[in-house]
Amino acid sequence: MTALSGTPVIETERLVLRAPRSGDWPHWEAAALADDGRFDHIGGPFDGLSAWRALCHLTGHWVYRGFGMFIWQAKGDDTPLGMTGPWAPESWPEPEIGWTVWNARAEGKGFAHEAAVAARAFAYRTLGWTTVVSYIAPSNTRSIRLAERLGCVLDNSAPGLPVKETQVWRHPAPEALA
Repeated sequence: MTALSGTPVIETERLVLRAPRSGDWPHWEAAALADDGRFDHIGGPFDGLSAWRALCHLTGHWVYRGFGMFIWQAKGDDTPLGMTGPWAPESWPEPEIGWTVWNARAEGKGFAHEAAVAARAFAYRTLGWTTVVSYIAPSNTRSIRLAERLGCVLDNSAPGLPVKETQVWRHPAPEALA
């Protein structure tokens, strides 16, 4: 299985967070092509070519930025269940912590929260970020609930994304989490 070398791996109580690798493709493709609403807020559902490009975009972010979305899986199981992590595409107004749950069996177990807490700590401690937001579509109630659970507050004064309507949810500053 092909993997990016030199990328960090983060372990939480129940999860392993790691960079994308070639074996993730079938799981990503199945989630991205599904018409179950899970990918609606990030441009999906995708067709096969768009799904491929999106996964390569995630992988390329690691190469060009030196960080990116972590793919997360339950400890002891190599099945990728979602992605969460620091994200800063060229046109984003601010760095972001983003997330997507790929698999329905990961819903309602707190995995996305656990992964986001670890990814945010990585962004603050390792990358040295002093502020971070999450860009969330106003209709994405699940992500809004997760942002609130993470201690985020709606920041109506911050610019949203130029590509679609988003709300800006600001994470607590690093010192507030200590």
